[in-house]
Amino acid sequence: MILHLHLVRHGQTTFNKYNRLQGWCNAPLTAAGLADADKAGHRLEGLDFAAAYCSDTSRAEITAKRILDINEAAGHRRPELVADMHFREQCYGYFEGQDMSLAWTAAGGPHGAKGYNDIVERFGLAATRDFLKEADPFHDAESDAEYWERVEGAFAIIASNPALRDGDHVLQISHGNTLLSLGHRFGGDGLDLSERPANGSVTLIDFDTAKPFSEAIDIVSYGK
Repeated sequence: MILHLHLVRHGQTTFNKYNRLQGWCNAPLTAAGLADADKAGHRLEGLDFAAAYCSDTSRAEITAKRILDINEAAGHRRPELVADMHFREQCYGYFEGQDMSLAWTAAGGPHGAKGYNDIVERFGLAATRDFLKEADPFHDAESDAEYWERVEGAFAIIASNPALRDGDHVLQISHGNTLLSLGHRFGGDGLDLSERPANGSVTLIDFDTAKPFSEAIDIVSYGK
């Protein structure tokens, strides 16, 4: 069964605006963030969504509800919104809410890397998670293996929905680093992975529920 997943990055939050790490912690949407959600809603208002998913964070839930409000007003049936922790952003542990540049300097410094992009260029994206967990004095930040185990669980939740049928459209509110991570893992050479997709952008994924997760995702369009 192939599902068409429309992954929308949640609207801008105050932490996004202030360039702070925001994983499992939360911050309110800004006025621009509410506009991000509405813009995405109007882009997607022509689709019939068979299901809708988001993380259990207010930034994701508010974004989802505004999109679904617009979709319903356009005459479509409103699916139940499922909010679950498996759809959360990466957990940054001790570094939640800290200035991004300072956090990534702390993670990369012991390995001779200057920051996030330097870690990725020299060691790969997986190292950003493992280095941050290593630098976390409580080691609460997610390792790369812990992160992907949880994300795979999110896709398993979608695949297990008995109401879904081949070709259905599914709304999923996602997060910046998660979208970037999916791009690195499943995207081709044509994707621009120099930055996270913008708030309110839409990434289209074809998800084959019959395949193992490592082979199940085809990125049709990224951060549009």
